[in-house]
Amino acid sequence: MTDSARTLFDSYQLGPIELRNRVVMAPLTRSRAAKGRVPRALNATYYAQRSSIGLIVSEATSVCEHGFGYTDTPGIITGEQVEGWRLVTDAVHAKGGKIFCQLWHVGRISHPYFQPNGELPVSSSDVKPNGQVFTGDGMLDYIAPRALELSEIPGVIEQYVRGARLAKEAGFDGVEIHGANGYLIEQFLYDKVNLRTDEYGGSIENRCRFALEVTRAVIDVFGSARTGIRFSPNGKSGGGDDSDRAALFTYLISEMEKLNPVYIHVLEGREGTDRWAGVESTPLLPLFRKLYSGTIIVNGGYDFASATEVVQSGAADLVAFGVLSIANPDLVERFRSGAPLNEPNRNTFYTQGEEGYTDYPFLEAACSATK
Repeated sequence: MTDSARTLFDSYQLGPIELRNRVVMAPLTRSRAAKGRVPRALNATYYAQRSSIGLIVSEATSVCEHGFGYTDTPGIITGEQVEGWRLVTDAVHAKGGKIFCQLWHVGRISHPYFQPNGELPVSSSDVKPNGQVFTGDGMLDYIAPRALELSEIPGVIEQYVRGARLAKEAGFDGVEIHGANGYLIEQFLYDKVNLRTDEYGGSIENRCRFALEVTRAVIDVFGSARTGIRFSPNGKSGGGDDSDRAALFTYLISEMEKLNPVYIHVLEGREGTDRWAGVESTPLLPLFRKLYSGTIIVNGGYDFASATEVVQSGAADLVAFGVLSIANPDLVERFRSGAPLNEPNRNTFYTQGEEGYTDYPFLEAACSATK
């Protein structure tokens, strides 16, 4: 099939997994885990509703107790959490869907409120992030984290490994390493955050070491054909920045090519915009496409027309949708039929319960209601 003949509705071979279409559900924090940060039946319903999407990437899921930075987000640490995620994967698979678990460590984007024994969050260096965090005590300013000791880094990598093992036990089809949005992996990448002077800091090669070691270690668990990784090459979350992003990602993606993860997920506004900071930057997606021969997923404000365009151009293979996946459990069918899309209720993105979560109408129900 020529690139220009591609559609979002074509099946797609992702490593050993055949996806029913080229649509991806982006990882979406929804803050609806039960006590103990355990997924529950409500979460299983939510994901199963969206199982007609070719690939679901789960909400960001912490690999360790120090990796949390938000209320009611899930983990992949305890046996109870594994069993909770098994409810989700079983429900998705029962409807023919495929689902990857996004492995997460927030690093400095946290607060002692969320840390064991009120400890400081950890990061590559002790650089305080910009902004505030929502806690049970309201909005609190971020604080300067504690720089990880060199001797601690292998243990953090092992936490990703353990998360991957438990994700496999929970029935996920694969994993996505969260290397975007200002979280721990990105905190090692950017020279405005990483001020280390050891082998994990300074040169581009050193600053990329942590991301590459995590990826290599997770691949040892799941295999390269079931391991993806996500980057936000123009993101400035938490005030993170780098003096030469093009050089950084040229090296990083060249090295990722050698590791051969099944996909790289690129979170970038369609014109290179940092969606959070509103900063115009040079798009780096073309650089990823040039250096990486595997599957590229793009995410960043796409609609049906622009998603079709980017797939047909060959710049990307799959397109991830965030807000549209929240509001439209049958997004693929609505795209296929040209039907109107549900309006998202942004007031319920991070609340509890069914409202704004599992109560968005399917197309068939919406049509019946208008008769």
